[in-house]
Amino acid sequence: MAKILLVEDDPRIANFVTRGLKAEGHALDVAATGQGAMTMMRTAGYALVILDRMLPDFDGVTICRQMRSENIGSRVLMLTARDALGDKIEGLNAGADDYLTKPFAFDELVARIEALLRRAPVTRFDPVLQVADLVLDPTTRQVTRGGRAIALTPKEFGLLRYLMEHSGAVLSRTQILNNNWGYGFDPNSNVVEVYVRYLRTKIDGVDEKPLIHTVRGAGYRLGT
Repeated sequence: MAKILLVEDDPRIANFVTRGLKAEGHALDVAATGQGAMTMMRTAGYALVILDRMLPDFDGVTICRQMRSENIGSRVLMLTARDALGDKIEGLNAGADDYLTKPFAFDELVARIEALLRRAPVTRFDPVLQVADLVLDPTTRQVTRGGRAIALTPKEFGLLRYLMEHSGAVLSRTQILNNNWGYGFDPNSNVVEVYVRYLRTKIDGVDEKPLIHTVRGAGYRLGT
């Protein structure tokens, strides 16, 4: 039994697909927004994501690119009302594995799902990141400092990875917000400051040299 995530904001389509796939024996979760889908994918492993191209917050292509950048290896079947060749190519280039145009027959949806599930999972090996004695392995999602294991939430891990990928550079609050929470997130939120504080508590120990620095009026920098 495969675990599948359906990302679809149309309640009629979501209900139709949910009933059908559960009858086929699949375990199914549903998300109505791209932001909600990303949160679920970061905390649960899905064999397949059925991804609507047009969502209220993010385009499906943007979500697919974000998945692949975060090493989320679920197979992706993109659903869309757009049938132009250019749209299909854009979706496939973003990391989708297959493309199905609406309206579709349920039997064809099932056939495509089964074909994707027969494939080996997507495996990506990203280079290990290291700044001083802080080490982050994107593949195993393990973080250590001086050999000390550090437990991070998915959002903390994503933020630290972004900082380490740009070590030495000053990243503005807006850059961090857009990369880790998406362009639709409230720009007045203090979520960046909150999560930087969380990371500092875990990364910069009492007897360790601080690695996360605030650059007044500009943003944050990770480095020695």
